[in-house]
Amino acid sequence: MLPTFLIGLREGLEAALVVGILVAYLRRLGRGDALPRLWAGVGLAIALALGIGAVLTFGAYSLTFEAQELIGGLLSLLAVAMVTWMIFWMQKAGRTMKATLEGGLDRALTHGGVWALVAIGFVSVAREGIETTLLLWSMVQSFGDTPSAVLGAVLGLVTAVVIGWLLARGAVRLDLRRFFTWTSGFLVIVAAGVLAYAIMDLQEAGALPGPFTAAAPVDAVTGVVAIGWAAFPFGWAFDVTNVIAPSGAWATILQATVGFMPRMTWFQVTAWALYLIVVGFFFVRGLRSARPTVSRATPSADQDASAHTLTQQGAA
Repeated sequence: MLPTFLIGLREGLEAALVVGILVAYLRRLGRGDALPRLWAGVGLAIALALGIGAVLTFGAYSLTFEAQELIGGLLSLLAVAMVTWMIFWMQKAGRTMKATLEGGLDRALTHGGVWALVAIGFVSVAREGIETTLLLWSMVQSFGDTPSAVLGAVLGLVTAVVIGWLLARGAVRLDLRRFFTWTSGFLVIVAAGVLAYAIMDLQEAGALPGPFTAAAPVDAVTGVVAIGWAAFPFGWAFDVTNVIAPSGAWATILQATVGFMPRMTWFQVTAWALYLIVVGFFFVRGLRSARPTVSRATPSADQDASAHTLTQQGAA
């Protein structure tokens, strides 16, 4: 529940801040008449995310096992790609997000019609909605505990809406730059685990060589797929299922936090390690390169600009 709660909280708060900036700007311009069209776009984005979740959840039942695993693996890879892009996008574009959103609204109000404002609201929320849906769906598939995972995500989204409303009313202050930095770091680890699970799905589907295909090395003594260095690269890297039950609480906690599974293939371990090393390196480098800018910036820098705007709206 905790990992999906944090994902729902992080993504939901980002969407809430985006919507808050747009609403505050329209009210500052005295264009409250345009709010229904903006909310219509937001509602369409939410409906799209829910629709995608429903299709992914119920649409796979009629497929074969191999087809389910193949689709699940490809969608998990898409979720990893979207999360990775979002993490670095936030590092680069976070400080100009407010100006970008307001510029888009200006163009929509000046040159567009009803559908232009609907599109602004839709596009502003759809990315977070689709990204959250794919990531949560991948995590639910890997955990196997659908009710708890879904409940955690819902609680996170509700909490994000409440925090966004409190920020807008000026009731609370939150260091959003630090919040998004820490949660982005958490998402790097989560995405590595989702990537490892995607590799397993693709290996089970036969799309990648592994323990489920003829490429798997077989132990000459036991007659089963080899484990350890002798199994490199298409066998099992390790198997500790006799110590950590795959369906037990410890396995779920470890998989949810660091992407560890009691039994993993060499492909999984390699992909997991490379993702953490490469993405983690560029993520930390981005943080270090941003430090001098942040230290000289005004209070409106980064996501604090969003909180300041929403706080002004609440005071007004």
